[in-house]
Amino acid sequence: MRFRTIVATAGIGVSALGLCAVSVATTASAAPTHAKHVLLLSVDGMHQSDLDWYIAKYPHSTLARLTHAGSEYTNAETSNPSDSDPGGTALMTGGNPKTTGVYYDVEYSHTVDAPGAACTPGKPATGGNVIYDSPDDALASVPDFIDPANGTFPSFDENGSIYPKGVDTDPAAIMNLKFNPKTSLNPATFPVDPKTCKPITPWDYLGDNTIYQVHHNAGLRTAWSDKHEVYSSFNGPGSNGTSIDDLFSPEIDSQAVMPNGVPYPQDDDWAHIDAATKQYDSYKVQAVLNEIDGRDHSGKTKVGTPAIFGMNFQAVSVAQKITSTPTTLIGPDAHGNYTTSAPQPGGYQFVNGKLVPGPVLSSALSYVNTQLARMVAQLHKKGLSGSTTIIITAKHGQSPQNPNKLVTVPDGPIISAINAAWAKKHPSNTSLIVAGTDDDVWQSYLSDNSQAASDFVKDYLWSHTAQGENVNKKPVTVQHSGLAEIWAGGQAAHFFGVSVNNGHYPDVFGKVQVGVVYSGPTKLAEHGGMNPDDRHVLMIVDGRGIRSQVERTPVETTQVAPTILSVLGLNPAKLTAVRLEHTRVLPGLTRR
Repeated sequence: MRFRTIVATAGIGVSALGLCAVSVATTASAAPTHAKHVLLLSVDGMHQSDLDWYIAKYPHSTLARLTHAGSEYTNAETSNPSDSDPGGTALMTGGNPKTTGVYYDVEYSHTVDAPGAACTPGKPATGGNVIYDSPDDALASVPDFIDPANGTFPSFDENGSIYPKGVDTDPAAIMNLKFNPKTSLNPATFPVDPKTCKPITPWDYLGDNTIYQVHHNAGLRTAWSDKHEVYSSFNGPGSNGTSIDDLFSPEIDSQAVMPNGVPYPQDDDWAHIDAATKQYDSYKVQAVLNEIDGRDHSGKTKVGTPAIFGMNFQAVSVAQKITSTPTTLIGPDAHGNYTTSAPQPGGYQFVNGKLVPGPVLSSALSYVNTQLARMVAQLHKKGLSGSTTIIITAKHGQSPQNPNKLVTVPDGPIISAINAAWAKKHPSNTSLIVAGTDDDVWQSYLSDNSQAASDFVKDYLWSHTAQGENVNKKPVTVQHSGLAEIWAGGQAAHFFGVSVNNGHYPDVFGKVQVGVVYSGPTKLAEHGGMNPDDRHVLMIVDGRGIRSQVERTPVETTQVAPTILSVLGLNPAKLTAVRLEHTRVLPGLTRR
């Protein structure tokens, strides 16, 4: 029987707002024996409570074995905001939006010009959208395969290099996808640098360097698999998009296609049918298995196992959000055809008075466990288990877990009302709120970014109610527009720890009341916010020399980046965010 050390270190904490990582020295003196490889896995959406439930139910699972053999951090929190882009960027840089400048996948900046805007070098910035997401794909508008009248999807391969005109008839061919920093994305969709009038690439918009740059500069091979090619931002500034040697990122917003090339009958993308999400994740799993085997993600070229590699899983996140979805792809039958299982409820449910994962989420967690088992087995097979450290965490959680707390609130009417109220007092400016992404957080960027304008929006939000629906589609009125706290102008700048004239942070930033999601009544939960369900995620580190322990000290996912460098024998202080935010290596990583 293995006895685990339980640690609750006194005197080491996270700032009250959760925006700064633990502030101590960044040397690797407490690190275990250096590994040769780090396998980083983000199970997007997975809470610490999900891990607790799963290993209690399945005590002999791979998740349970990794948790008990290594260091489990039971008080790990994501970046704030907890969206995919700032959450993923935190893992790769060691930084929060304070230094990375990344507040959301869809944001705005007062320091840039809008994509495609007329520009004169050196003139003051006019402000513009910064949308590093699937619209940046070089092939972002492929007609619906079932009914073109229904609209378009981006291409699965982003750039049309595999599927002519983006028509996917063999999804397994996606393994041949290659990222090209010059052709895979559409620069016309990027924000424009007012100093040079040139588009700003996703990697150059980033304010901090990344673990991939440090590894690449040290002559080590790097790889990563993710859900959008635009996450090439993880290459880091000045990298020319080349510090990740092997980036594999099939577009998750593309139309889901079964293995025989027939579109899923639900006629949706990979992120809205959980059976399809598992198929999608499996391509990235295969990429990791090929890399463990010492080949590139396609499995065709022998290149050696990367020093740092890994992927994000989407199946859990999708299962938490969707009200009803099939869990399983069935087939092929004798004729090569596939179908899906009957839809089941997504999210969480109460069993004997206890909130637990429902059938779709339970299936997604078991799917992830099975894929982890495949990776661990492959590491053993290739003799790499003793030289590989595995880190499992999540870019973000999901809120609310309790479906009875859900209130979906359309944000469009709120924004329109604020703009109309402002226009009555300022007839020359009919659009005060020009951009923002809400999900389960409120972010507004304003055409007038004065303190008075920010206060106007804050006061309006706080003094008005909003209409929404609960999980049973019954009308609900929420106070304060659904918000619990609001920061405006200089308050928002102070909240994020940046100067008032920084230009990147949202002019108005709001924490939602627990359960509020700004959307139509089609979701059970969302991420991006700052409530516990958004941010309290799992964190496991297992590898040679890692002590078996339960670590209760509050930690942040930003600490993954310096930990990876330390484990591989590199200096964490080579990361700019580590130096600026004093981000610490995860505690307790000493010899067993």
